Amino acid sequence: MGKRKKSTKPPPKAKKPALEKVFDCPFCGRERCVDCDMERARGLGRVSCRFCKAAYSKKIHHLEEPIDVYSEWIDRTVEVNKED
Repeated sequence: MGKRKKSTKPPPKAKKPALEKVFDCPFCGRERCVDCDMERARGLGRVSCRFCKAAYSKKIHHLEEPIDVYSEWIDRTVEVNKED
């Protein structure tokens, strides 16, 4: 008669780090005051500052995250400032 093999549980999977949904405002300089709303049904992503009311919106697809919309906003402001 053979022995029973000891069954071991597989190691737990590492959790993905959560992506930010609240960011710093490039215009008024306050920290964690820019909120991002993703309306996936309408295909629209919006970022807006709670204090200075600066806002940006763009069309999104199903793979985009709030950080993508915020990064696009930062890139557009840098691009506009270079032109001046």
